[in-house]
Amino acid sequence: MRAKTVLPAVAMTAVSMVLTLAVVMMWLGRAVPWPVALVVGLGIDGGWLATLAYERRLAAQGDHSTPVTVVGWCFGLLAAGVLIVHALTADQSAGAWLAVAWLPIAAKALWLVHGLWERTALTPAALGAIRGIRQEARDEAAVARARLRAEASTEETRLTAVTEAGARVARVQAKTAQTLSRAWSTLESARDGEDTGRALTSVTRPVTPGVTARWDLPVWGPSEPVPALESAPALSDSALDAVVDQIRHSEDPALSYREMAARFRATGHAASEVRLRAAWKRVV
Repeated sequence: MRAKTVLPAVAMTAVSMVLTLAVVMMWLGRAVPWPVALVVGLGIDGGWLATLAYERRLAAQGDHSTPVTVVGWCFGLLAAGVLIVHALTADQSAGAWLAVAWLPIAAKALWLVHGLWERTALTPAALGAIRGIRQEARDEAAVARARLRAEASTEETRLTAVTEAGARVARVQAKTAQTLSRAWSTLESARDGEDTGRALTSVTRPVTPGVTARWDLPVWGPSEPVPALESAPALSDSALDAVVDQIRHSEDPALSYREMAARFRATGHAASEVRLRAAWKRVV
């Protein structure tokens, strides 16, 4: 993985240095002796290479130096400037020389990318752990989505069933109301009929002379509640003992508790089972 970023940077740096040296030799070789031009070209490439090597050493140590980086970019810009000036002053192939003038800047940019990659590179174990965490998160999300879909489907089914049951109840109620309405109409027609009135009069007149009974329709609607019967007052302990003793000795031999309790309730007396059994124990 490291070779994917370092090899392009090395290759472009080498090409840029060769082009810079060639341009300096061709450009300055006309005005100065070629050894001088060679020294100038090697000086530019050597300075660039020295700053690059120092930057790589600092990066390997986890350090960074801004002045060294600035000097390296200056050498890169100088090499690019030499190529651009040569392209602008060349009599032939000016476009070709101008097309490769960006290579020093591109080489510096590739080294910058490689440095960023090194600072963010992870070990295979860390990458495996990250992949595991992401896979676990995807699994949990998939399970949560499946659970939500299942709950939504269940709720939809429940609502459908409740709606259908409510519809059936409404249909039954409507049918019942329709049946009651027809029955009510039939009763009302029979009540208001002339022949029915004469028949009822002929039946009720011999029973109650001088009274013509009127047949009222049955009440269909809310009715007044019937008042509850007043409960008998509770017996005191002494009175309860006396009643129990009287019932127990009403026959000979004396009655058992079960027979006594049955007769006690049959005569209309009221007492809880606890009080009745306590009275029985006191009497016996």
